[in-house]
Amino acid sequence: MQLSNLKIIRRAAVLSRFNMSKTWLCDRIKDGLIPPPFSLGGRAVGWLEHEINAVLLAMAAGKGEDDLKALVQRLIDQREFDISQD
Repeated sequence: MQLSNLKIIRRAAVLSRFNMSKTWLCDRIKDGLIPPPFSLGGRAVGWLEHEINAVLLAMAAGKGEDDLKALVQRLIDQREFDISQD
């Protein structure tokens, strides 16, 4: 993905998209069902919007936990791939 297409969203926006609690979000991240946030500096963290959208679309399509975990791992791997391409 090109850098100009990236949008970072904060925790409140992620929680709003899923309409769930902070505890739910932390549990899903720990279980590998939602990509982890990354540091924005200090104590601030954010998520890439397209990653959250991909998880939401997979959930809406009825994908199971194994499929979600595989998707999240691909998204995390893609972060590393994108960096190495620069």
